[in-house]
Parts: sequence; C-alpha cells; structure tokens
Amino acid sequence: MSSTSTLKKTGDPSGEPGSAPSSDGLKAGLKNRHLSMIAIGGVIGAGLFVGSGGGIAKAGPAILVSYALVGAMVVFVMRMLGEMAAASPNSGSFSAYADRALGRWAGFSIGWLYWFFWVVVLAVEATAGAVILEGWVPAVPQWAWALIVMAVLTVTNLGSVASYGEFEFWFAGIKVVAIGAFVVIGMLAVFGVLPGSDNPGAGFAHLTDTGGFMPNGWGSILTGVLMVVFSFMGSEIVTLAAGESEDPRRAVTKATNSVIWRIGIFYLGSIFIVLTLLPWNDQSIVEKGSYVAALDSIGIAHAGQIMNVIVLTAVLSCLNSGLYTASRMAFSLGERGDAPKAFAKVNKRGVPTAAILGSVVFGFVAVYFNYAFKDTVFSFLLNSSGAIALFVWLVICLTQLRMRRILEREAPEKLAVKMWLFPYLTWATAAMITFVLAYMVYDKDNREVVLLSLLVAAVVLVIGVVRDMRRKAAARG
Repeated sequence: MSSTSTLKKTGDPSGEPGSAPSSDGLKAGLKNRHLSMIAIGGVIGAGLFVGSGGGIAKAGPAILVSYALVGAMVVFVMRMLGEMAAASPNSGSFSAYADRALGRWAGFSIGWLYWFFWVVVLAVEATAGAVILEGWVPAVPQWAWALIVMAVLTVTNLGSVASYGEFEFWFAGIKVVAIGAFVVIGMLAVFGVLPGSDNPGAGFAHLTDTGGFMPNGWGSILTGVLMVVFSFMGSEIVTLAAGESEDPRRAVTKATNSVIWRIGIFYLGSIFIVLTLLPWNDQSIVEKGSYVAALDSIGIAHAGQIMNVIVLTAVLSCLNSGLYTASRMAFSLGERGDAPKAFAKVNKRGVPTAAILGSVVFGFVAVYFNYAFKDTVFSFLLNSSGAIALFVWLVICLTQLRMRRILEREAPEKLAVKMWLFPYLTWATAAMITFVLAYMVYDKDNREVVLLSLLVAAVVLVIGVVRDMRRKAAARG
C-alpha cells in the first residue's frame, strides 16, 4: 500500500479541519465536552491516590522531582502523539502511525501489546473496585463485585460511544473536582488560614525539616521515577477517542496543549500539598495513604470513606476507558488485517461489538486468574504487561521521527501541532525512556517486570515480523 493511500485510510479523508472520519464506520458520537474531560481524566488514575504514599516513603520530598521528570516525559510524548493525531486522527492512534512510519510489523506489535496491557488492567481495576464495594456490602463476595462492575461497564460501552463519553465525563469530573478541592483546602491549611483545621500549618517547612529535601540521596529520585511512571499511563487515550469526536483535529490540539497544566495541578500540585501538610516520614502516609493522611491531619471527618468514594470513581473511570481503549485498538487492528475481521465490523450505532466483547472476555478470564491463580498465572500476566507503557512511549518517539518527515513531504498543511525542538527533544525523550527501562533491569524490585515484558514483546514482535515477511512474499508472488 502506498503512503498516500495509507494517509487516506488512517486519517481524515477530506483533510479539512473539523471533518470527522467516516471511512471506518465509527460514528462521531463524542462531544467536545466529552473529549475535554477524557483528556483531563486520562492522566488521573487510581495509582495517584493509592500508590503515591510508597513513593513519598522512598524518596521523601524529592519525589516531587520524580513526578516532574516523568511528567515532562509524558508531556513530550503527548506532544509527539498530538502532532501525528492532529494530522491524521485514527482509532488506532500510535499503532496506525507506527504501521505507516516504521512498518506493518511495528503497528502489529505495539497494537497487540497495548491491547494486552489494557485487558490486564481491566482485571486489576475490577478487583480494586470490588475490594471497596465488598467493604460497603460484605454480603456480596469480592469476585462477584468484580464481575458486576465489568458487566455494567461492558453494557455501557456496547450502547454507543456517546454512552462511554457520558460516563467518562462524570467519572472524570468527580476526580477533577476532588483533586481541585483537595489542593485549595490543603493550601489554606498549609498557611494556617483554614477555619477549624487541626493542622497548625507549617508553610513549606516540611519540605526540608526532616533530613532535608533529599533525605535518601540522589538515587531515591530514580527509585521514585520507577514507582510513579506507571500512574501516568492513560494520557494517550484522548488521541484514540478523537477519531470518534465531532472535531478531531481541534480536540487533539486542545488536549495536547493543556497536558502541561493538567499534570502540574493534578500530580505535582496534590503531592506538594501532602508533603507540606505532613513530614514525609509520617507513618500515616503509608498506612492510610497520602491523601487520607493529609485530610486526617486537617481534621476532615470520614476522610477514609471520602477517599474510598473517589478511588472507586477513579477505578470505574479506568475500567470504562480501559475497555474502550482495548476495543478500539482491536478494531483498528482488525481493520488493518492484523486481527480477526469481525473486530473491524460495527453495528448500526457505529459500535465495534465484536472488538468490545473480545476484549472483555479476556478481561473476565484475567479476573478469574486473579482469584484462582493469583501467584502464578495472574502474576505472570501482571508482570509481563508492566513495562508496556514505556514500550508504547518509546515507539511513539521513533514513529514521530519518521512521520514528521513524511508529513512535511506530503501534507505540511496538516502539521497543526508540532513537536518542540524537533528532532533533538524527541531523541532526548527516547533516551530518557530507554534509561528508565535500563534502570528497571538494574533495580531488583523491577527486574522481573521489565524482563517478562521484554519476553512477551519479543514473542509478539517475532510474530509481527514473520507476518510482514509472508505478506510481502505473497505480494511479490
């Protein structure tokens, strides 16, 4: 297939700003408000609420540097992805772009790895939500709650893309309001001007008064990077969803331009509040969770239950988006001939039913493994998908290096969003991601994750290369 025909197939056929792609059968059912909230909510996962306490305990206040480094990496990756997505909105996003820029083997490999990552996430998030729900209604067993949650969100996704967008709008809205309120209330308490606060307010003193800003040394920043990097996964979802929006190019451009303040407020802002309200080595940060500990220090009643509601919302949001994302990647793979053809078919509402059901079936199986074979099969699934986020970001960097040249040559007018300092910043970002992967191999706590992920990636890559070779041989024949 020529590069020109590929551009027509994977992007906006008319090339006019605001025109929604229609050649793939998906309907433009997402409104601008849906896309805006998906973009904001995509960077706020349950990991931010649940996992930040461990990072603070390891790195102290220096965890802010870890979040800033990973945040910068995500900003750069999103800028690259935004450049490609604004020029050619597509439900397969970076997989479709890698298909064109690097080769069919690359699009096949990264597409299936990304799908695998999200269907495993379905099981993880369903179980996390089930733990909270069982605490509220213990009469229903945990495994049943997990299945109920997945079944409800499957029905939502099967309804229409607008149903997914509406659910995500409210799920993400709750997360945004909660973190915004936390930052405002926390900042007032930090300076001792919050009425009725139990925290005396030490200003910024807690950033340095317990062993300094970097109590565990420079190495703790790298350890913190490994602990926080995976909580950022999901920021790229908006580029997949843009293909089903009313104005794909505008949605992608807006989401890409706003990613800096989103990460700054929701990640750096909220963690900064925790670190200024409490000394970093306060045991309650690990025991209760960083946000609950901070709210307790202020004297907010029922802080634990409030946070459980917010975490459950984050879990449901991640489940909702995870199923959507996995199904759209499966749809795109099916459309390109790299997955069963049934995955590429849509119903009269423009929904890829087979792709959704195929993804959720694997999710249900993973839930079963989580309860029946937690320390064997499910442990393998979890570890072997752990580093895929970094693989995806690295492929986005390499793809953008090639796609920029292709777009400059064939359709320069479509470069509505451009990567900064190209190609130097792209290479620097790729180098940083590679360094993080290498450091994971060095770090004994993460070595198994990255090695198993590399093993799965190698298997998928070999399959992709063999398929590509056979396809080329058949074309020559």
